[in-house]
Amino acid sequence: MGRLLDIINPLHRSTSRDYLARMMDRKAECMRVARQYGRDFWDGERRYGYGGYAYDGRWLAVAEQLAAQFELRDDAAVLDVGCGKGFLLYELSRVLPRARLCGFDVSPYALAAAKTEIRRSLFAHRAQDPFPFANQQFDLVISITTLHNLQVFDLAQAFSEIDRVGKNGFITVESFRTEQELFNLQCWALTCESFYTPEAWVWLMNHFGYRGDYEFIYFE
Repeated sequence: MGRLLDIINPLHRSTSRDYLARMMDRKAECMRVARQYGRDFWDGERRYGYGGYAYDGRWLAVAEQLAAQFELRDDAAVLDVGCGKGFLLYELSRVLPRARLCGFDVSPYALAAAKTEIRRSLFAHRAQDPFPFANQQFDLVISITTLHNLQVFDLAQAFSEIDRVGKNGFITVESFRTEQELFNLQCWALTCESFYTPEAWVWLMNHFGYRGDYEFIYFE
């Protein structure tokens, strides 16, 4: 296994969340809508997802940390698994102007709403399906808050594919350390399928052949 990093948590903690309000707000119906990953999830009401996911530059600091942490060359090749609107890839293009960037997502809406500067580098694909790339094709493969949306039998393929196509990997998933954090996660999550402790996630990564770095976000 790789290293436990702390790159996404500062951004995650900057958002306030009313857990009980979400649980009481027609949660089951909101989950059904969110799991379509359409306009409502990205740019609709907060009850369905992001509540408006517009570019605001927040991912630049993450891109800079990734470039430094993994010592990425200016022409590095990077793949984003579950890239959404591609904002992180766009920031990487600013940090590494000659980088070869690629990303995929299951949401046609998100891909169509991506910034024009990066849109041509994105395509529709599922993380649990074989990746259309050669072994070790990328210097870094990232997946930020995507893999916990897969069921355990789909995680096997996703973890092994990330490890196969990347020289380095970095994934971030939702997790919990206490009963309170589990309760908060269950209240808040609309699309999560895999609810595991950090120890269980590490066991799964090892079991499915993932050797890269990782990070957990918690709902405190």
